[in-house]
Amino acid sequence: MSFKMKIALVQLAVSATKADNLKHATQLVSRAAKEGAKLVSLPECFNSPYGTSYFPEYAEKIPGASFDSLSSMAKENQVYLIGGSFPEEDNGKLFNTCCVFNPKGEMIAKHRKIHLFDIDVPGKIRFQESETLSPGNSFTTFDTPYCKVGVGICYDIRFPELAQVYAKLNCKLLVYPGAFNMTTGPAHWELLQRGRALDNQMYVATVSPARDTGAKYVAWGHSTVVNPWGEVIATTEHEETILYADIDPAYVEEVREQIPTRKQKRDDMYTLDWKKS
Repeated sequence: MSFKMKIALVQLAVSATKADNLKHATQLVSRAAKEGAKLVSLPECFNSPYGTSYFPEYAEKIPGASFDSLSSMAKENQVYLIGGSFPEEDNGKLFNTCCVFNPKGEMIAKHRKIHLFDIDVPGKIRFQESETLSPGNSFTTFDTPYCKVGVGICYDIRFPELAQVYAKLNCKLLVYPGAFNMTTGPAHWELLQRGRALDNQMYVATVSPARDTGAKYVAWGHSTVVNPWGEVIATTEHEETILYADIDPAYVEEVREQIPTRKQKRDDMYTLDWKKS
């Protein structure tokens, strides 16, 4: 399809009360739909504070309260909805899970965060998702009338192989609900998005919670959309807001034709005659 898709990234202010988060997300998704968005995304851990101590407390089975609320949001507003993520409990294990719904409110994809956020930057931040969460093990894509979309969650963006697989599957948009922090956010957030977009010649969108300086884990914010040329076409600061951008699948093809890196034969590119060197 050659027509554009308006997307909305909901940079939600998350509280400690799940019911309030669900209600507030419902209001903002409705507002985004009224502005013409066809695909809406919520941020990582949209229904709870982000932290290993919170995951067991807020975890739900699927279906459950958060799942049902997301389904209703998609159906009532006739949008494709990427439900950020929430802690999922399944057979005694916890996952950081993103559910995707079509405009009928049907779940059409489910992504469990593959790469768990285990970092230790001395003097700045230590965080170990693996203390409570288990990793997912599958790629996640879904189709819209506009283009195929790939999904990752936060730390997944640091692994270029995942984006490369999605490019080979002909995705033209990657969406990463994420919650980078005040150490890695200013250093790497935009850089990683531009890298994934440029390397794979596709749109990349990231959606963060709004910053809460009183929280144990402080999110960077700065939800962003990058185009296949590696340009930032929409971004924001750290306050609660809805960020909009137009995704043009035809422009993806245009960039790929102009700089045809995807058409190179990789076997030929890396064949070297070491005996002559």
